[in-house]
Amino acid sequence: MKLPKLTRRLALEERVRTSDGMGGHEGAWTQVGQLWAELVARTGSEGSVGGRAASRQVWRITVRGAPDGAPSRPRPEQRLREDNRVFNILSVAEADPEGRFLVCRAEEGLAV
Repeated sequence: MKLPKLTRRLALEERVRTSDGMGGHEGAWTQVGQLWAELVARTGSEGSVGGRAASRQVWRITVRGAPDGAPSRPRPEQRLREDNRVFNILSVAEADPEGRFLVCRAEEGLAV
């Protein structure tokens, strides 16, 4: 396995629910860590959403390995952020048999 070049620093964020003060809940993103990563663009496509043109870009994001349950291990309900760019994590898998690196499949989206 070729070692990845972890040259980009990404914030690992997760959604937390907070009360909206009227009996409901709001979702907000909070940073839970920072990871060094290698980003490689994968598939991209164009389509339309609500009659407007929209693009979809999927990325392969490699980070250092972490055991299941560790706070530094990304999960599909989390996202990675680099400034205004947001990468919604779709899946996470070990990149090598020793678990030294993890590969996240993520879709680039809007920061909301």
